[in-house]
Amino acid sequence: MQKLIATIVVIAFATFSVNAGQKAQKATTEEKAALKTELLNKYDANRDGKLDKSERSKMSKPDKKRARKAGLGNKHAHKGKSQ
Repeated sequence: MQKLIATIVVIAFATFSVNAGQKAQKATTEEKAALKTELLNKYDANRDGKLDKSERSKMSKPDKKRARKAGLGNKHAHKGKSQ
């Protein structure tokens, strides 16, 4: 009987932790989208929906840091660099 109760408790906790992780991931995706929209509105001079090299160079350091932290940085920044 104790094994059955322990199994049920473990399954319940596993279910709750998976659901919590999915909600946290969704919030992170929503936050990324909001930050991307904010940065595009602020720096996208030609309104093409992308930040080209000249537009990125005009970004403030704090905004660049926020973008990198959110995973919106240059995808090719580490290409060719040794670790």
